[in-house]
Amino acid sequence: MKKITLTLSLTVIGVLGGWYLTAEELAPSGTERDTSSFRTAEVNRRDIGSTVLATGVIRPKIGAEVRVGSRASGILERLDATVGEPVRKGQLLALLDSMPFSADYDEAEAALAIALAQQTYARSQYDRAHQLSATDAITATEFAEFERARAVAVAEVQRADAQLKSARIRLSYTRIMAPISGVVASVSTQVGEAVAASFAAPTFLTIIDLDRLEVWAYVDETDIGRVEVGQRARFTVDTYVDTEFTGTVSAIRPQAEIQDAVVNYVTVIQIDPGHGKTLRPEMTTNTNILLEGRTGAVAIPNGAVRRDNDGTFAYVLSADGTPVRRAITIGFQGRENTEVVDGVEEGEMVVLGSVDMATS
Repeated sequence: MKKITLTLSLTVIGVLGGWYLTAEELAPSGTERDTSSFRTAEVNRRDIGSTVLATGVIRPKIGAEVRVGSRASGILERLDATVGEPVRKGQLLALLDSMPFSADYDEAEAALAIALAQQTYARSQYDRAHQLSATDAITATEFAEFERARAVAVAEVQRADAQLKSARIRLSYTRIMAPISGVVASVSTQVGEAVAASFAAPTFLTIIDLDRLEVWAYVDETDIGRVEVGQRARFTVDTYVDTEFTGTVSAIRPQAEIQDAVVNYVTVIQIDPGHGKTLRPEMTTNTNILLEGRTGAVAIPNGAVRRDNDGTFAYVLSADGTPVRRAITIGFQGRENTEVVDGVEEGEMVVLGSVDMATS
C-alpha cells in the first residue's frame, strides 16, 4: 500500500513540473516578452498614393482608323494590299477600270481645244470690227454683235476648262490612295468585283495607325468624381504581362455606359510613347488612375489604423514588447498606407491585425 502511494505522488509531481516548464517557455521571466503572436510594421517615411481601378480597352483615336473606299463606280482592276501589310500615306492601293473615265477626259480635253479655237476666231473678228467702227464702216449695232461673240467665246473656254477639270477629278477616283500611314486591318473587296458608288462610298479595305491608339477605361460611377483630366495612369495588357504602360487622362466622356445595371463612364487615356511594344485595338487593359498623394510622409499600413467610439488609434509596441494603445491623427489615406500626422514617431513598431492583450 505505501509503495502505491509513493508512485502516485511522484507522478503528480512530474506532471506539475512539466506544466511549470511549459508556462516558463510561454512567458519567460525578465524584460523580454514573446511577441510572435503579433504582426508588426515599422513606422517610416514613404510615398503614399491612391488609385482608381478600372477595366478598359484599347481603341484607335479619331482619324486613326480609316475605311478606304471609292467615289467612282466600276470594276476593280487591281488591289495592292493584304491584311497586316504596312502602308504609307499616298501609296497606291487599288485601281478601277479607267477606260470610261479616260474617254470622258479625252472628250473634255477636245471640247476645250474647240472652245479655245473659237475664242481666237472671235477675238480676231472683234479686232477687225473695232478698226472698221473707227471709220464708220459698220454700225454700232454690228460692232456690239462682234463684242458679244467675243465674250461668249471667252465664257465657252471657261466652261470647257471646268469640264476638263471635273473629268480629271473623276479619272483620279479610279486610283485609290492610302489616306494615312498604318497597317491594313481588313480587305473587303476582291479584284474583278463591280463597285457601285452611290450615296456611300464602298469600302475596299480598312487601315489602322497603330501609333495613334488610346485607352478607354470604364470607371465606376462611385469613383468618377475623383478622376480629373491630367491625372497620370498606369495599365497592363494580357499580351505583355511584364510590361507596365503609362499615360495621361485626356478626357472624361459625359455620357454613361450602362451594362447589367452597372453605370460606368468612359475615361480616355492618352498613351505615352516609347514602351517598345506593339499595342492593338480591342486589347483589354487593367488600368490604375493615379490620384493625389503624399511624398515622404510618416506612414503606417492601413491594417494598423483602428477606430472606435473614442477616436482613431493604433497599438504601438513598448520597450518590453507590450502593445500599447495610442491615439493618432491621420492625414492622407492610400490603398495600402495611411499618413500619420501625430501620435507615432519614425522607427516605432505598430501592431497589425488583432491584439489579445493591451495596456492603455
